[in-house]
Amino acid sequence: MLGIAMKTTCLFLLLVLPALAQTPTTRIPFVRAVGQASVAVAPDQARIDFSVTTQSTTAQDAAARNATQTSTVITALQSVLGSSANMRTINYSLTALYSYSQGQQPVLTGYSATNTVEATVTNLTTVGRVIDTGIQAGATQVSGLTFGLQNDQPARAQALKLATAQAKSNADAITSGLGMHTGAVQTLQQGIDTPTQVVAVGTAAPATPVQVGPVSVTATVTADFAITP
Repeated sequence: MLGIAMKTTCLFLLLVLPALAQTPTTRIPFVRAVGQASVAVAPDQARIDFSVTTQSTTAQDAAARNATQTSTVITALQSVLGSSANMRTINYSLTALYSYSQGQQPVLTGYSATNTVEATVTNLTTVGRVIDTGIQAGATQVSGLTFGLQNDQPARAQALKLATAQAKSNADAITSGLGMHTGAVQTLQQGIDTPTQVVAVGTAAPATPVQVGPVSVTATVTADFAITP
């Protein structure tokens, strides 16, 4: 009798468990809304990229000339920005140069070395002077001028707050059109874009004029709100 009772119990469990696994999950109706907001802020720093390019018939000479000229540029920039200036090398290349003639093999003509140094400036009134100093010291190109923020967190927080309010407002409009109401937040996603203001600079004349404009911090919020009667 005991053996029969155990077999009956096992059979019952095997039949019940699959039935429980097939129980449907109730989904809460929701509406997805997107909000976006931008906050314009005055920049408080600039990054200037100075490139020094030298050429010679040998790689060693091209590199040596470049090192000397780049050192001169760095020293000149430090005289304006201070000995503790925030500068760093962001690119260096040494490439072979060839001349090409139709139907002929390329002929090696020399080598070109390029060193690009980025200087960070926090006193924006000196940007034009810094550019002029770098070029006069031997920089062959100012390959970029970028304005940005030392700390974008306050602007990020403000943009997120405004974007969240916009998403809620959009959700309320949608549910109102359905004759319903907006409930609790189910999911929330955020995105932040802090573009910098880029100014292209080629060759500079004495007293290079630089016009500083605002930068924008943009936040996007995507939220799922429950729909209630």
